[in-house]
Amino acid sequence: MNTLFWLIVAGLILAALAMLVPALLKKQLPVDDEHQQRNINIARQRLAELEQQLREGVLTQTQFNEQYTELQLILNDDIEAAINAQPSNQQGRWVIPMLAVLIPCLSLLIYLLLGDTNALSKAELQANESKAAENIAQMIGKLEQRLQQQPDDIEGWKVLGRSYSYLQQYQQAAEVYAKLHNSLPDDTDVQLQYANNLAMSRGGRMTGEPAQLIGEVLEKQPDNATALWLGGVAKAEQGDFKLAKQYWEKLASLLPADSESLQQVQQMLVALDAELAKNTAAVAGMDIQVAVDIDPALKTKLAANSTVFIYAQAVTGPKMPLAIVRKQLADLPLKLVLNDSMAMQASTHLGQYQQLRIVARVSQSGQAMSQPGDLIGSTELSQPFAQQVASVLINQEVK
Repeated sequence: MNTLFWLIVAGLILAALAMLVPALLKKQLPVDDEHQQRNINIARQRLAELEQQLREGVLTQTQFNEQYTELQLILNDDIEAAINAQPSNQQGRWVIPMLAVLIPCLSLLIYLLLGDTNALSKAELQANESKAAENIAQMIGKLEQRLQQQPDDIEGWKVLGRSYSYLQQYQQAAEVYAKLHNSLPDDTDVQLQYANNLAMSRGGRMTGEPAQLIGEVLEKQPDNATALWLGGVAKAEQGDFKLAKQYWEKLASLLPADSESLQQVQQMLVALDAELAKNTAAVAGMDIQVAVDIDPALKTKLAANSTVFIYAQAVTGPKMPLAIVRKQLADLPLKLVLNDSMAMQASTHLGQYQQLRIVARVSQSGQAMSQPGDLIGSTELSQPFAQQVASVLINQEVK
């Protein structure tokens, strides 16, 4: 009964206050600058991050200036609104301090009687996150509208691309940077942003166009810190840990000694060394047993002295043969061994790859490059390769 009584009292007081407050504030100008202040706070935090990256050498002065300009562009409307806001009428404000004390106390009373502290904190967190997301979406919407009217605003497109990337909308960001790359083919920063967002839109995979874009930047700017980082990621994805290590060691030599980025790169180098050590142990004495035959119906199509190339290539990574043997069609069927002694590069090790494709191809021209009319067959192996036999049947014609 006591609890019910206090709930009724609290409810009556709150109802009275609900009618009283609008009357007291009737002459007040309704200025709501909550989202403006939040956006300004976000900008201040982002500016502090940019200054830190500039000191650490992660950003160049030009990059810093560009991103600083972006903050000004995005928040321009909010800053102007804050400057032009008029002071509100003070009539009836004497009661506000009393209400500021009374309402929280009544709310706390009801909350302690019926509430859930976890539920309150979760609700506040969700509300704040929803409000922040709404504000950012509004800023991007304004920018998109402006770019529709000013499609040649390069800096505006850069702001939009970075905004999409910040929100992890990588597909939209990649589309923006593709447009920028077509307009600014020599801008390496745009090219790297395009490569990174394109890779992220594909689940983080660098293989293909992203790796090609990064490689082009490294050819022009071998000391580009961002390109060295992304290039190392691309090479590690391909299983080329040695080259990834070369890129990251060079990057480490370019970063300031007290930079957080340097610590991250050093941690990645430690992980690479562990991977290289594991691969070195795995590749010792690596032999892959291969059995090759050809469909009898196809064997009669080519001369007995036609060249047969038998090779291993990575399923994920470079398509150049890792190890290769040359035979003749008359030798089939045959059994052989592929190992590192047959590698096309001394640094290549079959055991460092998790999956291999074993290919046998009958070449009409005798050239290593595949051509229409060649006969081909393949199979795939996964680690561990030991005690497996890769059986390849040549049964298809290259079109």
